[in-house]
Amino acid sequence: MKVLIVEDDPLHRSYLHEAVCAALPECETVIEAESGNAGEKLARDHKSAHIVMDLQMNNRNGIEAARTIWKERPDTRILFWSNYSDEAYVRGVSRIVPDGAAYGYVLKSASDERLRLALRSIFVEAQCVIDREVRGMQQKSLGQAKGFSDTEYEILIDIALGLTDRAIARRRNLSLRSVQNRLQQLYEKLGVYQAPLEDHDESRFNLRARAVTVALLRKLLNYSALERAEAELEEWLAQ
Repeated sequence: MKVLIVEDDPLHRSYLHEAVCAALPECETVIEAESGNAGEKLARDHKSAHIVMDLQMNNRNGIEAARTIWKERPDTRILFWSNYSDEAYVRGVSRIVPDGAAYGYVLKSASDERLRLALRSIFVEAQCVIDREVRGMQQKSLGQAKGFSDTEYEILIDIALGLTDRAIARRRNLSLRSVQNRLQQLYEKLGVYQAPLEDHDESRFNLRARAVTVALLRKLLNYSALERAEAELEEWLAQ
């Protein structure tokens, strides 16, 4: 058995290396990657079917890397190991998992024994292991979002950040009409009336939309998810 560790923090990589060796004596090789991009390449080169993946990494996060890896090898077993259990990450992981895949989501605050148990359960017994706190967020997400689809949820994030309809369309690779139709559906679900607003081609921020909706949306969306979304938006604007 080969295990690939994808983690940008060297201390965490070292800890995971020891945890893998302790939990999986049948593991012959432990490979380490310090970024999502490197993880994708090593997973491809070594045909690794067992991966421990951090979620929050610079340049390419764990969800993006896992999506590529699963697309190429859907039978890969991945344990996501993260500090975060908020809605954005929980939804992000849930929507990329292939049908029937064995995977896990364990928080870095979990005990050594919990991590080792998860490693064996996923990599040896092909079971899914999800921390209780993450399960709670999954259920909370369903209740708070009132049945929003993943695309609607992403657009909610964009509204909370103050993007205009045209900017959302460019960012999400959707037509302007598709965005406006989804926005109308969201307003109806939220019970919010949004009057038509002027949207110039070169404008990226609709300040009135932001002022009207942020207060409401912050009650629906996890605040830390918005903070990270703002950071991702800055990267997108810089492109």
